Amino acid sequence: MSSSTSSQGVVDRVQAFVAENRRAVLIGTAAALVAIGGVAYYASSSREPGSGDPEKGGRKKDKKKSKKRKTVKDKDGPVLEERAPKAEDVPEEDDVRLTVEQIVSMPTEERQKAAASLKARGNKAYTSRNYSTAIDLYTRAIEVTPKPDAVFYSNRAACYMNMSPPQYDKVVEDCDAAMNIDGSYVKALNRRANALEHLDRHDDALRDYTAATILGKFQDEGIAQSVERVLRKLATQKAQEIISTRAPHLPSQTFVSAYFAAFRPRPLPELPENASQGDRTLILSLEALTACDYAHSLSLVNEALEQGISWDTGRAEALNLRGTFKFLMTDIPGAKDDFLKSLELQSSLTQTWVKIASIHMEQGDPQKAFEAFDEAIKHNADDPDIYYHRGQVLFIMNEFTQAAENYTKSTELDDQFVFSHIQLAVAHYKAGNVAKSMATFRSTLKAFPQRSEPHNYYGELLLDQQRFEDAIDKFDRAIDIEGERPKPPPINALPQVNRGLAMYQWKQDISAAERACQEALKLDPQCEAAVATLAQLSLQQGKIDVAMEMFERQAELARGEVELVNALTYQLATGAQVEFMKNYPEMASQLSQMARAMM
Repeated sequence: MSSSTSSQGVVDRVQAFVAENRRAVLIGTAAALVAIGGVAYYASSSREPGSGDPEKGGRKKDKKKSKKRKTVKDKDGPVLEERAPKAEDVPEEDDVRLTVEQIVSMPTEERQKAAASLKARGNKAYTSRNYSTAIDLYTRAIEVTPKPDAVFYSNRAACYMNMSPPQYDKVVEDCDAAMNIDGSYVKALNRRANALEHLDRHDDALRDYTAATILGKFQDEGIAQSVERVLRKLATQKAQEIISTRAPHLPSQTFVSAYFAAFRPRPLPELPENASQGDRTLILSLEALTACDYAHSLSLVNEALEQGISWDTGRAEALNLRGTFKFLMTDIPGAKDDFLKSLELQSSLTQTWVKIASIHMEQGDPQKAFEAFDEAIKHNADDPDIYYHRGQVLFIMNEFTQAAENYTKSTELDDQFVFSHIQLAVAHYKAGNVAKSMATFRSTLKAFPQRSEPHNYYGELLLDQQRFEDAIDKFDRAIDIEGERPKPPPINALPQVNRGLAMYQWKQDISAAERACQEALKLDPQCEAAVATLAQLSLQQGKIDVAMEMFERQAELARGEVELVNALTYQLATGAQVEFMKNYPEMASQLSQMARAMM
């Protein structure tokens, strides 16, 4: 079956189940729950955080929060919404500047009064958008106060944030000072994070936003949205760096096998009478492909093309195969180039047209994909692979009725290809024809009693209906068939992962789910679905080290940027929360209480 409905589908299901249960991630030795949708505990919000208004006095919550008036709006939206100081709070007096000697000689009570007055005047200047004046007043308040006050620094940081242009470095300096005085000052954390984000210091911004979210007990949706935003930026940036430097590699056996199995087998091409060394090496490559020795097949086809292939049909086949391996390794331009060269040599090779359609879909151009299918039909309208793969494209586009028509056409031309039957049943299910889907699956099970795939995918539909016992029965039968059949192809690991997911959803049996995923990894050490699921299960049990290891493996196995960004998002979110627990160990008991409240 195609990759779009195989291993990635399993990963999607485990994440969907977690999301439906609205679990929150609370990382630390005290509490750790499963991450939701890549960004965990962060709720979405329509407003963006910004630098905010200065605080009038202290950081006590106003009990009339809903009636607060927003006096200053930064371009990113307010973070603090304290009331502006009343006119009578600010004495209209001559601006007397004190020297250091005068300040030192003042009584403590007098210094406190002077600092409060300067801060109140600073707040009034801020409200009037006189940021330079406000900065001067807050600075003088900082100088005169007998005891350092984090609010003074945070309010001055708000001024620097709102200046044109903003002075982000000074915002960070003042928030550093505020945090040195009060390490749990959420507003200063949030303001510093905002400045760090603008300075493209996304790792540090994520650290601060995460701490602000947890210290704020997950109540501020604006900060939550900031975490999501920075995670996306950071994960995307790191993914692009990784992709630009890492060597191309084949994905897992499970993935590659699923891709090649989506095409009906074809006989080996006949060698010309005076076959060259390159001709014979090509045959060896195709034989290795039949034996599911993919790495060897790739090596041999490269060697064959270097040695030289003497006849056009053979060279077209070789370019088709090399292009396929490039496609699997996400070298999309290289794959497209090989496919086009293959068609120049043999335009009637419909499989190459089908793969060109996949290239267009990968590049987000469905129209050109359908044009490629039309070209394939012109050359051989009776090739059932064309309709199966056109059905797959329509399926991805959620055009389930049209997809079903194409799967039906494929089976009419060749009813011995199991995946056309399976996908037809799934398309009926997605279109809402549940009874028709189940009937198609039952007939497929009878027609292909020794194939594991109908049992596995039928089990997935049963799992979707929460018919857990029936689903597990199908997964067990798929596992048995995989264990009994001759090799190659390699044993399909996905039924094991599905079984684990079913046990997790049905009985919350994490141990059984873990065992199933470990069995899957014995069969295929690179099974992305097993690795991703183990990472989630490890988080739920507080096994942070294991979860981080799994996320790293998931990133290594990721085939393309989307999968890599997803893995890195989990990894970065978890790492930020681990760092929070190191910085705030006293929060462990509170996190545990919050975790129980969210269960």
